[in-house]
Amino acid sequence: MPDATSPLTAPTPAPALPRGKMCTDCGLSRMKLAAECGRACQFTTPDFPKLETQVHGVPRDTANEDARFFGPHIAMHRAAMRTPKPGAQWTGITTSLAAKLLETGAVDAVLTLAPAEDDIFRPVPVIITDPADMARVRGMRMGYAPLLSLLEPAADAGHKRLAIIGIPCQVHALRNIEAQLGFERLYVIGTPCSDNTTTENFHDFLALLTDKPETVTYLEFRADYRVEVRFENAKTKLIPFLSLPISNLPDDFFPLTCRTCTDYTNALADITVGYMAGEGEQWLIVRNARGQEMLNALGDEIRLSPVGSSGKRAAAVKGFAENTARAAGGLPLRRMPDWVRPIVSFLQPRIGPKGREFAKARLEMKAVETILHLRRAAPARMKHMIPDHVWALAAPYGLRPEPDERKTPPNAP
Repeated sequence: MPDATSPLTAPTPAPALPRGKMCTDCGLSRMKLAAECGRACQFTTPDFPKLETQVHGVPRDTANEDARFFGPHIAMHRAAMRTPKPGAQWTGITTSLAAKLLETGAVDAVLTLAPAEDDIFRPVPVIITDPADMARVRGMRMGYAPLLSLLEPAADAGHKRLAIIGIPCQVHALRNIEAQLGFERLYVIGTPCSDNTTTENFHDFLALLTDKPETVTYLEFRADYRVEVRFENAKTKLIPFLSLPISNLPDDFFPLTCRTCTDYTNALADITVGYMAGEGEQWLIVRNARGQEMLNALGDEIRLSPVGSSGKRAAAVKGFAENTARAAGGLPLRRMPDWVRPIVSFLQPRIGPKGREFAKARLEMKAVETILHLRRAAPARMKHMIPDHVWALAAPYGLRPEPDERKTPPNAP
């Protein structure tokens, strides 16, 4: 483990805490501000309109379809680095944004996740101060890591301006406590997330995809309805979504938190870097002036183009909703006959939703999934956990709140 003077530091973690069903161990519970967990956590009583206004100056405009789905934003782009970065999951936009902040002196340090020394897929929270070290944190990791626990060590080290690369539950908690942290400036680079699981579970999943899971170096769910798996020998395997061994996974493979995430697009970040609407490239959601500042700093290093949209999502989302309801709390069932799957797998990338329509389909699926799983497993949480915009996304599929499933508006009679 690097020492405290290293440009890539990871303080010795606190002992693992017992996690309840609705905790992703964002790191807040390991801080002196641990008492804020009940107020700050995305899985307790989130107030997205308040936080969106705090961060972006305005809440999402639910009358605007893109804002209703994707949250407040000032621009969206398809994007790729003109020169892809070695080892990047896509082309290296996320790490390039953070490296540029360090290079220009906009920040003193970046808080992010690095691969563990003994497992490239296990995330370890780190503080980075050297732009060159951003190369060491490229790529995807699967699992839970207390990223926010580094905020106090970063402050103790004298860092005043920080960039944080985080997933939605980490960013939500951060936004609730940032005023108490005393930093001069925070830049937040968000990545979409909902279907997280433990690193151990992820390795079990890899073992279902290949007889040599220890040789896998990369896995990505792509917008062309396939999963890409790369191996140490540089070989690549593409697996259609419908051919994934989902039915072989245990019902609790994804915890309840991840099955009920209401912020897939990381709406409280300054800029979100994902793939859903990218049609083979990355998808940037620039949410505010700080996000635009980060993007501008890349200049000609990044190539931007308009986000496209095609196809129809309604049938796919309706089928997912019916499938999830039948699953009775586990993972969605796959009831399609085996002989049909190759046909549908061939057709999906050709006639299925793409671009914005693909992203909207995925967000409607998450809304449906959230409501159905909470209704079964934690009904008392529904009126506190489910924002109005999530109910709006699920409404076209017949999912509307019962009287005890939604907060009563403050001025209601």
